[in-house]
Amino acid sequence: MTNEGKSKPQFYICSCFTTDNIFLEDYKLHVRFVTEEQFRRDHEAQLKRLGCVTEQQFGDILNKISQEVDRRMRLAVTSVDRAAVIKNTYRPLHPHVYHLQETFLAAEFKHIVEYCQSRDVALRSLSDLLEEETAPRVYRFPVFNKSFCQDLMDELDNFERSAAPKDCGGHCLDSHKAFVVKYDINEDLDLSYHYDNAEVTLNVSLGRDFTEGNLYFGDMRQLALSETECSEIKHRACEGILHRGQHMHGALPISSGQRWNLIIWMRSSQERNRLCPMCNRRPVLVEGEGFADGFTRPSTALLADLCALT
Repeated sequence: MTNEGKSKPQFYICSCFTTDNIFLEDYKLHVRFVTEEQFRRDHEAQLKRLGCVTEQQFGDILNKISQEVDRRMRLAVTSVDRAAVIKNTYRPLHPHVYHLQETFLAAEFKHIVEYCQSRDVALRSLSDLLEEETAPRVYRFPVFNKSFCQDLMDELDNFERSAAPKDCGGHCLDSHKAFVVKYDINEDLDLSYHYDNAEVTLNVSLGRDFTEGNLYFGDMRQLALSETECSEIKHRACEGILHRGQHMHGALPISSGQRWNLIIWMRSSQERNRLCPMCNRRPVLVEGEGFADGFTRPSTALLADLCALT
């Protein structure tokens, strides 16, 4: 049976995209903003404890929130425009990296995929193929070979040097978002404690010479960092760390060199149609471009259990 003749699902975003989980870098705090009255009621006391004590400081926060909300509202249009400019102006250094090939993958990863596709797949046997980390339900396994990682990093360097516009910053998994993050001794050194807008995240370290910069995992998003004990994990080149998107985590500062990470957020509309992972409410859907944030109209989704690994 093929998918020929079947229409692809339309993906949506939740209306909370413009109101929830706005990160205030200066205060390391995620906030929700609907109105100034609501914002002051929910966050003013906490912000004062964190050092926001004057009206000028509060006004600066409101201005940054306004800029972030405006950026999010324009995101779909600007993404389409940016993609068109890149397509017309950017000349790839290694065109082959844009088309995933089996030769890019580590032999161990291909073995895991083949086993998952077999009829006699069992959770216990699958777990034996994965390296389980000290943080619960966080797994490590090889993903790419070194040659592909080097070519991809060369391509990323070439893209950064170009004039092209840039962004700063299982069976029921039916959409994804992939992006790269760079840590550099002269730029961003770390990543604050956070959770992902995903059901499952794969974080692949592409490499480069660097020291320190380990990942750390706490608990699920319901618990604050002060209320949980974190586990530190070393991220090795060409290997991926697989974890639940709502598992709180961050990256410690690198102390030298540079590191590129490939991040893949995998979404399940079956899960997020019931509860938005960002606002923790039943989603109010707004049409989006492409995969958007992975929501579909509930009538198009069948309820199913997530893989037991998550």
